[in-house]
Amino acid sequence: MGKEKKNVVDEPIYDARTLGTPKMLVLGLQHLFAMFGATVLVPILTGLSVSATLLFAGLATLFMHLVTGRKVPVFLGSSFAFLGGYFAVVASGAELGLSQSEALPYACVGVACSGLLYLVLALVCKAFGSKNVMRFFPPVVTGPIIIAIGLILAPSAINNCSSNWWIALIAIVVVIVCNIWGKGMIKIVPILMGVLVSYLVAALTGQVDFSGVKEAAWIGLPFQMQNTVFGLFGSGNVNTGLLVSSIIMIVPIAFATMMEHVGDISAIGGAIEKNLIEDPGLHRTLIGDGIGTTIAALFGAPANTTYGENTGVLVLTKVYDPKVVRLAAVYAIVLAFCPKFAALISAMPAATIGGVSIILYGMISAVGVRNMVENHTDFQKSRNVIVAAVILGLALGVNFSDSGAISFAIGNMSIALSGLAVASIVGIILNAILPGKRDEYMPNEANSGSLGKF
Repeated sequence: MGKEKKNVVDEPIYDARTLGTPKMLVLGLQHLFAMFGATVLVPILTGLSVSATLLFAGLATLFMHLVTGRKVPVFLGSSFAFLGGYFAVVASGAELGLSQSEALPYACVGVACSGLLYLVLALVCKAFGSKNVMRFFPPVVTGPIIIAIGLILAPSAINNCSSNWWIALIAIVVVIVCNIWGKGMIKIVPILMGVLVSYLVAALTGQVDFSGVKEAAWIGLPFQMQNTVFGLFGSGNVNTGLLVSSIIMIVPIAFATMMEHVGDISAIGGAIEKNLIEDPGLHRTLIGDGIGTTIAALFGAPANTTYGENTGVLVLTKVYDPKVVRLAAVYAIVLAFCPKFAALISAMPAATIGGVSIILYGMISAVGVRNMVENHTDFQKSRNVIVAAVILGLALGVNFSDSGAISFAIGNMSIALSGLAVASIVGIILNAILPGKRDEYMPNEANSGSLGKF
C-alpha cells in the first residue's frame, strides 16, 4: 500500500501521503458508514430533521478539527443521551396543547444551553486543571445517571417493536450476529447492518410506504427556519414556563455526556498513541464539542457527541490521519442537501427502529455499569450506595410517576423538572457534601464511555 511509517510496535500506520487520494476517499466512506446508523436514528426517534442532523454533524466535526489544530481524528455524531430530555419536553408541550414540531424547539434551547456548559467546563479545566474539575463528577454519579437514561428509554423501544415483532426481531438478531461474530467493518457497523436488513425485509413484504420518497425533491435545504430555535423566538409566542423547564430538564444531562467526552478523547488518544488530553488539550476538545452541539441545536438538529464507532475504524484500518474523518464529514454535508435521501430514512418502519433501540437503550445502561466497574467504584462505602440509590430512585420514580415530572410555580411560570434533571442535581450535591473520600474519574482507553452509541 505504498510507503509506510512504523510505530513502536512495528505495525504499519498510513496517512494521506502514503495512501493516495482514491484510497483516502474510500476510507472516508467507511467512516461515514460507521457513524451513519446511530446518527440518523436520533432524529427518527425524536422527530428532528434527518437532513439537518447530517449537516450539523458534518459541520461540527469540521469545526472540532479546526479548534484542535487538526490533531484529533474524531467524528461528532448524534447523542442518544438527550433522548429522554426531548421526550420529556414534548410530553410537557402536549399538556399545553403544543404539537411535537412546536415543542421540539423548546427542547433544542435546552440542548443549546447544554453545549454552552461545555464551554464553562473548558474554561474551568484550563484555569484549574482537568483532574480538579472531574473529581466532582465521579462514576458513582455519572454511572447511575447513564443507567437511568437507558432504563427510561426502554419502554419506547418496546412500543415501537409492538407494531411488528418479526421485523423487530430481525433487526435484533442481525445486530447481535454482526457485533459478536462479524469481522472487519461488519463488526464496527452492527446498527447500520441491523437497520438495512430489517428495512429491506419490511420493504420486500410490503410494509413500507415509499410515497414520501417519491414526492421528495432530489435537492433542497436541510432545515426549515420555523422548526429552529430562531423560528421559535421569531414567532413572538414563547411559553416562558416551558422554556425554563426545558433548560432545567435537559442541561443536567450534559454532566454525564461531558464525562463521556473525556473518556472518548482518552480512547482515541490510546488508539493513536497520543495524549490528546494534554495536546491539543481537553479544553480545546470540549470547546469543539460544545459549540458544535449549541449550533446544531439552534438549527433544529440533535446534540453532538464524540463517536466511538469511528475510533473503531481507526483501529481497524491503522489510518490515523484526521483527513479521512474530515472526508466523512464532507460526505455527510453533501447528503444533507438531498431531501429524497432523508425521506428514504424517514420511511423506516417503527418495528425496525424498535428492534435496534432495544439493544441500543440496553447498551446505554450497560455502559453506565461498565463505567463504575472499570473505575473501581467502591460500594462498600455507604456514601456511594446512598448517592447511587438516590439517583436511580429519583430518576426512575419521578419519570414513571403519574405526572412524569416534579412541577412547581415561580410567579406566573410553571416549571417542570424531569426525573433525570432532579436526579442529576441531587446526585452531584450529595456526592459533594457527604463525608468520606470521594471516588475519582480515571479515564483510559478501556472505559471510553460510548454513551448513546453502540
